[in-house]
Amino acid sequence: MDIAISSTRPAADTLVFVVAKDGVAALLLVAAKTLAAGAEAARFSGEAGATFETFVEEDGVVLRVLLLGIGGGSVSDYERAGGAVTARLSTSGATHVAVELPAGTSGELAAHLAQGALLRAWRIDTYRTRQSEKAKPTLTTLTVVSADAQAHWDRLSAVAAGVALTRELVSEPANILYPESFVERCQHLTELGIKIRVLDEVEMASLGMGALLGVAQGSFRKPRLLAMEWDGTDGAQKKPLVLIGKGVTFDTGGISIKPAAGMEDMKWDMGGAGAVAGTMKALAGRKAKAHVVGICGLVENMPDGNAQRPGDIVTSMSGQTIEVLNTDAEGRLVLCDAVTWAQKTYAPDVMIDLATLTGAMMVALGDQHGGLFSNDDGLADDLAAAGKATGELLWRFPMSDAYNKLIDSPIADMKNIGPRLAGSITAAQFIKRFVDEGVKWAHLDIAGMVWSDKPGALHDKGATGYGVRLLDTLVAEKFEK
Repeated sequence: MDIAISSTRPAADTLVFVVAKDGVAALLLVAAKTLAAGAEAARFSGEAGATFETFVEEDGVVLRVLLLGIGGGSVSDYERAGGAVTARLSTSGATHVAVELPAGTSGELAAHLAQGALLRAWRIDTYRTRQSEKAKPTLTTLTVVSADAQAHWDRLSAVAAGVALTRELVSEPANILYPESFVERCQHLTELGIKIRVLDEVEMASLGMGALLGVAQGSFRKPRLLAMEWDGTDGAQKKPLVLIGKGVTFDTGGISIKPAAGMEDMKWDMGGAGAVAGTMKALAGRKAKAHVVGICGLVENMPDGNAQRPGDIVTSMSGQTIEVLNTDAEGRLVLCDAVTWAQKTYAPDVMIDLATLTGAMMVALGDQHGGLFSNDDGLADDLAAAGKATGELLWRFPMSDAYNKLIDSPIADMKNIGPRLAGSITAAQFIKRFVDEGVKWAHLDIAGMVWSDKPGALHDKGATGYGVRLLDTLVAEKFEK
């Protein structure tokens, strides 16, 4: 679906009139009185995302008309409203929708409505060979009528493109998306000015990445470390913000194999890496005036005859040794070497990792918040604020020496799992052991957020694209010059 911004209403087969809560205002239609009466009879009162649909005859032409609520008129209300338009009309038979906004609506709010519409319209039909006519999308163009939304839309459409990349990566099956093909899917980012560097298994071995390589050794698919660098400061910002994503393109659990039921979901165990790639596309697409590096540790965790065994001891790039008690606690092993490499290569002051790391996080927070862990209160507060601004919410968890001691090993520097309780916290404590002194660090456990079994306001069932808008907002508010 294409989004257009126009200062005048175009010819369209469907008209959408945006109204505030309890404010079904006068409409510029002959049938305005009938519409208002119909909306009242249907108990439509303009709540954010609420709709009332009917058909009217206007100048001899029958038009589909949709009243669309924006509630109190906040940014999130406009986004939710935009999502409701495409959720309602995408497969309705409508082909071109024109959206009329209340008088005085700012260009920024208009652009957020357009972004909500585009985000909700995303779907993946790559592997469908048969669909009923009624299931096929018909909506090809949505025009938002606004005189001053274009500049805002240029920025927000770039962010939406980043979200789309993340959803694409997360949605693809593991026979299509694996470490090498993940890298290939990101090569187009060079056209936006992103510099890409890729380490193969030989280079990682020479650097001593025994933790990451231990996870990958049971798979025919070779691991990769992908680094994407965007510098919109022309070298003025020497130290980049570093984003690191867990990219386990499929996770069987390895020798500590998962139950068969639901294992197909583990194609999205690379959701952290997907969010990092999408964020880099968003930043470059809108030409953010910031220096950011995105790193993805890409592996497949499989249980063949060469797979890592429970009880093995591996040596990480940092030199610290790890007793691997459970091969299904693999994400932290990937992240620890990626964290060490990032610090040695880029010497960042601030580093954030994202990972679908623990089932315990889903038990604690479900699909409403991602988990937030940090060694710096200011960074934690900034991330939480960005989460609230975008609706990609985070909830902070504690960290302490008491939790840290739970991963001490009797025969190595540490073990890769702690006891049954506080599993998400001990996983975060594990990663923290690889963070250099003085580096501000945050870990986002997004296990419950990257995939949804039901549609949401801004996404259909499936990949959500969680993390891209959150990180883009953080960069815009705290790291752009």
